[in-house]
Amino acid sequence: MGTKRNTDMSENTDVIKIVSATKSEATATETGEEQQIVTKPKKEKTRSAKYISARSKVDKTKLYDPFAAIELIKRLSYSKFDGTIVAHVVVREVGMSIDLSLPHSTGKALTVVIASDEVLAEIEAGNINFDVLVSSKEFMPKLTKYARVLGPKGLMPNPKNGTLTSNPEVAKKQLEAGKISIKTEKKAPLMHITVGKVSMDTKDLVENMQALLTTLKGKVLKLSIAATMSPSVKVDPTVIEVV
Repeated sequence: MGTKRNTDMSENTDVIKIVSATKSEATATETGEEQQIVTKPKKEKTRSAKYISARSKVDKTKLYDPFAAIELIKRLSYSKFDGTIVAHVVVREVGMSIDLSLPHSTGKALTVVIASDEVLAEIEAGNINFDVLVSSKEFMPKLTKYARVLGPKGLMPNPKNGTLTSNPEVAKKQLEAGKISIKTEKKAPLMHITVGKVSMDTKDLVENMQALLTTLKGKVLKLSIAATMSPSVKVDPTVIEVV
């Protein structure tokens, strides 16, 4: 008759100690030796002295009114070039898209062309010297030949963003004046909209933000702005009068 195995861990000399290990990192063995897994700490993101100095001037608990926020960002921007001011907007749902017309130029000039035989010849030659292509519905059959070239670049005319229209001349003027199409990120209810340049007049920048908030009326949850090289500043969207 066999003897009963003693399972009392206090008498077992083959106890193994595993430190800071996951199941995938280590498994118990019967060697009786101590095994230790060292997990390397994540590296913290380093910030420049200029950024840290600028960030210290921002009250992170405060919602600034748009005028004060823009004035502060203009002072905090430390790039040697004319930085771009971008509004980061959290909206209510993913997949939202809007058409936005700003009253003042954002400092980025768009080259808009209307589809024609001459433009097609340039595309055929590999010369795409435009940012936006506008077309009439009648001309689209000629453009389908170049869908593989224009599509990946986001240049294929589309009725959703106003580039496929019965009146391409009017659409061209609107786009050159600052009309843009904006959508959220694919997996987050977040929009990034260029408001203008640091060198622009504060009044013009505020009016661009007002146009943005008018278009997004009732859909904005949070808003912050930042220049190309600056910390972000939280903005109270309710301060701007929405017309």
